[in-house]
Amino acid sequence: MEIATVRRTLNHTLTELKRAIDGYAVAVAADLYALAWQQAAEAPPSETREQRAQLKDFKDILESRRWQDEERRQAAAAALKSMPPRPKPAVAAAPRVRPGAARADESVGRSPDRKTTPSTAPPRSSVPSRPPVPVSAPTPIPAPDLTPVVAPVGAPVVKVRPPRRETPALLETGQLWEVATGLRPLLEQTARAGSTTTWPQIHKRLPGLPRLHADDQCVLLWLVDEDGRRGEPLLSALVTVGDRRMHPRFPAVAEQLGWRPPSGTRADSSWSYEVLKVHQHWRHRR
Repeated sequence: MEIATVRRTLNHTLTELKRAIDGYAVAVAADLYALAWQQAAEAPPSETREQRAQLKDFKDILESRRWQDEERRQAAAAALKSMPPRPKPAVAAAPRVRPGAARADESVGRSPDRKTTPSTAPPRSSVPSRPPVPVSAPTPIPAPDLTPVVAPVGAPVVKVRPPRRETPALLETGQLWEVATGLRPLLEQTARAGSTTTWPQIHKRLPGLPRLHADDQCVLLWLVDEDGRRGEPLLSALVTVGDRRMHPRFPAVAEQLGWRPPSGTRADSSWSYEVLKVHQHWRHRR
């Protein structure tokens, strides 16, 4: 898709998103926000800076406490509407009284000529009562043997490894563009401070950042630098491992951006020089 078409489509989605936010249409705004990032991913990040800046402002609104309260209120209202109506309790019909029968609150006069006969009780059933069911005594459960097991001398010691953490799933393209838009300002701050960072430190500074696949980390760093101006040093060089050592995937990411170490120099030496250039470039920039 042409870049001009992507921008036009994205601008239309942003307009609809603003209307949804102004009208507090929570569900519609969430769908349009995700759609906008998918559309932004169809063009290079350097071509959609203005649109992604608007999306970042909209994200602040969608994550605000006022918006989240409205989201919970609308969800509760929708749940009440979807509940089936409670059935009405059945009203017991009044007992019919025969014309000749007397009510409970009226006294009954006996006729002197009426003879009373003793009431006979209904005969009981002739079925004999059921014999009691024999109950078997509970089987005692032997107590567990708590004697510690001692391995024989000279036996190999088997170490139990903790279960491996599952590899995180790959993010969608729109999510990668969204994360990269929030990651670049953090790396710019790191460059102005003349420092470096690691992925664990990035997760602490961006609490909403999910666990990332190693391939997604490379894509994010590529997107961050692709969003920069032509000729700028690579912010991805500031992401290190351990004690400020070059990330092992930095050469592959930098190569995709056109970076080549000078011939005859080691990769880590060229990386150190790139970090120095990044610090000097962003030292006095705001």
